[in-house]
Amino acid sequence: MNNPALNDLISEISSLKTDDMLTKDFLLSWEQSDDEIAAVLKTAEALRLLRNENISPKIFDSGLAVSIFRDNSTRTRFSYTSAANLLGLTVQDLDEKKSQIAHGETVRETSCMISFLTEAIGIRDDMYIGEGHSYMKEIANALDEDFSEGLLPSRPAMVNLQCDLDHPTQIMADTLHLINHFGGVENLKGKKLVMSWAYSPSYGKPLSVPQGAIGLFSRFGMDVTLAHPPGYNLIPETEKIAEDFCSASGAEFSRTESMSDAFENADIVYPKSWAPYSVMQERTELLKNSDDAGLLELEKHCLAQNSAYTDWECTEELMKKTKNSSALYMHCLPADITGVSCEKGEVEASVFDRYRSITYREASYKPYIIAAMILLAKQKNPSSVLQQFINSGRWRTI
Repeated sequence: MNNPALNDLISEISSLKTDDMLTKDFLLSWEQSDDEIAAVLKTAEALRLLRNENISPKIFDSGLAVSIFRDNSTRTRFSYTSAANLLGLTVQDLDEKKSQIAHGETVRETSCMISFLTEAIGIRDDMYIGEGHSYMKEIANALDEDFSEGLLPSRPAMVNLQCDLDHPTQIMADTLHLINHFGGVENLKGKKLVMSWAYSPSYGKPLSVPQGAIGLFSRFGMDVTLAHPPGYNLIPETEKIAEDFCSASGAEFSRTESMSDAFENADIVYPKSWAPYSVMQERTELLKNSDDAGLLELEKHCLAQNSAYTDWECTEELMKKTKNSSALYMHCLPADITGVSCEKGEVEASVFDRYRSITYREASYKPYIIAAMILLAKQKNPSSVLQQFINSGRWRTI
């Protein structure tokens, strides 16, 4: 098989410094080096091209990929399963209600018990501010100890499938979508990207998507604008990370409390609802204390607060303000579509319908991103492994 694009990718991956990714978990995108971010994106694209050529990229002939979802999921759950299957792993979901965790089993013990023949662990834990990332780190430390003590034959690769701080598999998939949409990573530089709050008739949506977005897109020389109504702030440290990355890449990071101003001359818009940081802090304490009455009162207060900003909607009129009236609309899905999934929501139905297939394509990159994260954590020489897939001539089907 001769695929010039695939050959170029393999050559580019070989030039990147990926040694530190071996047995390293992918938890926060801003903790990864530029080479490591590039390696994930290029490896994901290589795996996608291999799949399109019907070549099998299985690096395992046995082993588990354990999933732990502490919040609901469609796209990420199926993307993780698809990624694991693509590489030859069998997925086993850990249902905490059916495990001994309910009887007091510690995180330390659970980590070991699920990992004896496990090659990857994917975790979604985005409900509690200050808790999700900490939980993943606790599991990571336990895995390190178990492997060093010889209890595990290999150290499972852990992938953050969304926590309270970041949603790296989503935002990396979004980035690969942008690279392909604009014809190369070099074409992202100078683009104006708007990460905007948008109205939703629900409350308590995590901060991790907007935080991950500004924290990663700012690394590619894009001018990032963060737009939200007064009080709908993100975690301050994540905004500082985005500012620093923009500064390092020669781009501009700006904030505005006007959705209309933000959309002016934008190349890319990402209107998405989230809860204010202060609300998520309060909600976390109420959830911890099982304070149902307090949660009900908080919800009533937040829905009333949201209702003051129903005009924060991605409309046809707003889209006309974007560059050439044709900015790329993005969303992690599911979107709250006005008149379709709700009476009033994040995006006007006609806008979403026009970009529907594009947002679905955006979502389609996530399985390859997850597979790339696992492959890079388990293989010392990823470019050689990718070349072996081509040389083997092993087809997915006959």
